[in-house]
Amino acid sequence: MARPTPVSERRSAPSGPAELARARAVLSAGPVADAYASFRLARDLLSDDDAAPRLTLAATLGAADAAWAAGDRNTCLAELGPATDLADATPDPAAGLLTDHLTGLRALLEGRTADATTALRRVIARGASGHRPRHLHRAAVAALVLGDTGTAGQIGARALAAARAHGDDDLVAEALEYLAYAEMRAGQHARARAHADAGLRAAVLAGQHNTAAHHRAVLALTASVEGDTGEVADRAAEALTVARRHGLAQTRTLAEWALARADLGRGRAEDAASRLAGLVSARPGGGHFAIRPLLMPQFVEAAVIAGQARAALPVVQEIEIWTDLGIDAGAAAQLARCRALLAAHDGNDDAAARLWARALELHGDGGDGFERATTQLLYGKWLRRRRRPSAARVQLREALHAYERHGATAWAAQAADELRATGEPAGATSSAATPALARLTPHQLRIARYVADGATNREVARRLSVSVRTVDHHLRNIFVTLGVRSRVELTRVVVG
Repeated sequence: MARPTPVSERRSAPSGPAELARARAVLSAGPVADAYASFRLARDLLSDDDAAPRLTLAATLGAADAAWAAGDRNTCLAELGPATDLADATPDPAAGLLTDHLTGLRALLEGRTADATTALRRVIARGASGHRPRHLHRAAVAALVLGDTGTAGQIGARALAAARAHGDDDLVAEALEYLAYAEMRAGQHARARAHADAGLRAAVLAGQHNTAAHHRAVLALTASVEGDTGEVADRAAEALTVARRHGLAQTRTLAEWALARADLGRGRAEDAASRLAGLVSARPGGGHFAIRPLLMPQFVEAAVIAGQARAALPVVQEIEIWTDLGIDAGAAAQLARCRALLAAHDGNDDAAARLWARALELHGDGGDGFERATTQLLYGKWLRRRRRPSAARVQLREALHAYERHGATAWAAQAADELRATGEPAGATSSAATPALARLTPHQLRIARYVADGATNREVARRLSVSVRTVDHHLRNIFVTLGVRSRVELTRVVVG
């Protein structure tokens, strides 16, 4: 006679709804590979239940979300097909909105830009026409996917307000995540910081570790614009700890981008290029497929400044392909800027001048003011090196003021240093030197700032396009002028 199974060893049959709830919890706070497996299991358990079509759809959508977070483009695309079919068959008046959204995402990942744009524009129009929180949120996400960051921010703010009014706490956290990201991409860094701060608090309280990591990555990016290198390092480290443990490719890419942008803001182009090289790679372990195009122009900038123009050439070709897709309003201006950098590097002054002017024309007076300022800073540097100080001052002054409006301290300091190097009086810039530093020439002041920031003489020489011997000579004179005997003492004087 068989021995009865002890109560402690009995197991009930797995439940589709329970597995779906478990998958959602893991996606929020655990490894996304585990979440993906749980969503697949939940879908299998639910698929035979004719009474649970919405739950089956939710499980399929969750699997696609997990694949997206992991940066697995092919798996995400494979899940979008069944999700689209399920949404189309779901007896729900709102299903059409979801079907259009999934159809648009699928078309975009397959490179069918026109089809994607048509479907996602329908989502924006229908979702934004009312006051239903989740419809508004879906419209904001569709706008962000299309690169319309202004519309994404406007509708996203409405979605957040509606979610709060309806007491939908889960949607509040998700709306804050997308809204902060949209504002960051639109160059509205102060707003992005405020919403990422709120989202981080909400995620921590809810135990949503993955969402919290994403918000920390966005905060690192905003800090990289502001020049707060300490906060960049801290926030990025916190985000990366979770991202690497849980396989969050999107969060990891954002955090590493923040570190690279902080390097570039401090004039460390070689370090920035090294960090970004891995992120722009399409190989496994590279940057997230949805973010790679956004950071490629910065890699080109860093690589050219660091003397690695050859490494930038294939990336510029990828930027050309991305621009031709027509889903990123700022891509054309950034492409022109990248081409200008390469032309300047090759000594083709006529082509460089045309491309700088074209880049500014494409930026226009609206859009991302930070990106326009970056173009003006680089253009101003080039003009100064071509001994055209008056023209350089025009670009550098505008760059300085734009950076100040964005709170971009480190970048504003670069613009101010370049202005002084053109002969602009120190008092005319917002980063005037201390009385001790005022005894230095503009060129010596720039070298002193770089050295105080930790740059070696070789790194300073590369940034200024001079020989190491020239830097050595200037540094000796700086020591004599300021009465210091070491780099440590010089740093104390510069930092104040």
